Amino acid sequence: MREPDWTPSPEAVAAARITDFARWARRNRSAPEAVERDYEGLRRWSVADPAAFWGALAMYFDVRFATPADRVLGSTTMPGATWFPGATLNLVDHIGRGADPARTAIVVEQEDGVSASWTYAQLRSDVRAMAAFLRGRGVGKGDRVVGYLPNGYEGVVAFLATASLGALWAQVGMDYGAGAAADRLAQLGPRVLVAGSGYTFRGRWHERRTAAAELCARLPTLATVITVGGGIATPAGVPSFPWPDALVPPDDGGPSALPVPFDHPLWALFTSGTTGRPKAIVHGHGGVLLEQLKSLGLHTDLRGEDTFFWYTTPNWMMWNVQVCGLLLGATIVLYAGDPLHPGPHRLWDLVAERDVAVFGTSPGYLAASEAAGVGPPSGTALRTIASTGSTLPASANRWVRAVLGDRVQLASVSGGTDVVGSFVGAAPTTAGYDGEISARALGVALEAWDDEGRPVTDQVGELVVTRPMPSMPVMFWDDPDGSRYRQAYFSTYPGVWRQGDWITVTPLGTVQMHGRSDATLNRRGIRLGSAEIYAAVESLADVRDSLVVGVERPDGDYWMPLFVVPSATWDDGSEARVREVVAARASKHHVPDCVVLVRAVPRTRTGKKMEVPVKRILQGADPAAIGALDATDDPEALLDYVRFRADDGAGRGDR
Repeated sequence: MREPDWTPSPEAVAAARITDFARWARRNRSAPEAVERDYEGLRRWSVADPAAFWGALAMYFDVRFATPADRVLGSTTMPGATWFPGATLNLVDHIGRGADPARTAIVVEQEDGVSASWTYAQLRSDVRAMAAFLRGRGVGKGDRVVGYLPNGYEGVVAFLATASLGALWAQVGMDYGAGAAADRLAQLGPRVLVAGSGYTFRGRWHERRTAAAELCARLPTLATVITVGGGIATPAGVPSFPWPDALVPPDDGGPSALPVPFDHPLWALFTSGTTGRPKAIVHGHGGVLLEQLKSLGLHTDLRGEDTFFWYTTPNWMMWNVQVCGLLLGATIVLYAGDPLHPGPHRLWDLVAERDVAVFGTSPGYLAASEAAGVGPPSGTALRTIASTGSTLPASANRWVRAVLGDRVQLASVSGGTDVVGSFVGAAPTTAGYDGEISARALGVALEAWDDEGRPVTDQVGELVVTRPMPSMPVMFWDDPDGSRYRQAYFSTYPGVWRQGDWITVTPLGTVQMHGRSDATLNRRGIRLGSAEIYAAVESLADVRDSLVVGVERPDGDYWMPLFVVPSATWDDGSEARVREVVAARASKHHVPDCVVLVRAVPRTRTGKKMEVPVKRILQGADPAAIGALDATDDPEALLDYVRFRADDGAGRGDR
């Protein structure tokens, strides 16, 4: 059997909370002996008996139910499984439980180094004040409050205040234009908008009050606007209030968090909108609470004494995960700005200055750091570097070990907005294999299935989940009969969740990700995953980034171009080296029809390569019409592919 490339120390395994949980579950919840043997034994129990596992998790973390549940799991049908029927609770009641009121809860770090911080006592006071203000403006259970904000303290307070009232929260960042923001927020029919005045990015202030005013005009259900950093024009009859007015402590201290049913809507997260109107995915209080206690509390081993920093934006589910660090009493760091400005050293400096224990980032940032020769200094509090957004190449693992040795775990994670959590990842007790994800997550009955719906090992298959999870969506917004929800996840294999990713589950229990199944390359009947091509191509010093698509032509031909962002070492022999490395490390079937040099690879705002939109653009689609311009972090990069299509004529890359 292959030896791991990294293993946790015995001391780290013994001290991990997941180890204590396994021991506790064996002793107090009659879990089988195997849960204490190793991670895989614990995982197998968690999916074989989901009611026992999730019930044990709730008890271990002392989930505060206002009304206890009749049982852990009612119906097990997917979709439609019922968790903790009869129970009531509120996620907000679990924020900072047990934390010293004087402990720092939130740090907001600006791109230029200016920072501010708030204690748990201040956070609780501001949440109660904001909740009282919202209630005074008519917000109650089931209403919607939305944000158009930069990454900052105000969004956290507004979210928690909204949730405490049983209302639903949703937000987008201010880098979205008014139209794109309205496409997402207007469908919720919000009663209140919390709007900023602008944001800083790459050393420049971006004034957004005009866009915020336009957004207000596109939200016909608005009754109140709260402004942060400056006033904005609002429609006639819609009053606006400056942020400080919403934080005046009421005489009675403000309302307590309202107990709501376990699956009561907490927030809505939005799909990227690259293939149609963005869908609003609604998650419930209880499902989010349990998923984050598991993901952050067990898999990440986040503790009350830790500082937790994940580079993210309000457009990405990782913002929601970052905020959930408050459930463990940790200090969370919110960063407002470009992670690469003025260079990739900026975030590593922050990690060191703030004694960050858990740092979340992306493969792209790690690659940029390696290329620039910067990284975390030794001797910091850093314990875990987590990476998500796309597949983490093997070279990243080797680089981290070269810089930090074996002390820091590099945890590759893959999940989704769909479950606001992870499907696969790591734990303090799992070994690491370069280029692979360590394990399937606890409580996730994940398998790879072939076209006939049979589980397969050591070969590519569809990522499916065969048993329910508490954090599966409560619903899609504006989907009264659930048809859009069923179509999204359950139309291929009725009763089984299909995520839409190609994966391989290896005999070791590790997982290899091969890209989206809706972007699968299928040349001459041979199905290919784009991840293998990227791993090969991006191993070359000549290549900074790459994107490959397979385009079906009207004449029945199949065209597979590879777009490459060259490095400074690109020369006349580089294209040949690209073809050679693809043939050698992937297969001859993966060798592209042409290699096209581009300025940038367009990505979604969550860091994923935009394979499907680029494919559709090369087939003639208008990027604005398919929502791609609103979904990307670099619209100009996407337009380069439109220009390439026009310049290329027939679009066959014969240049």
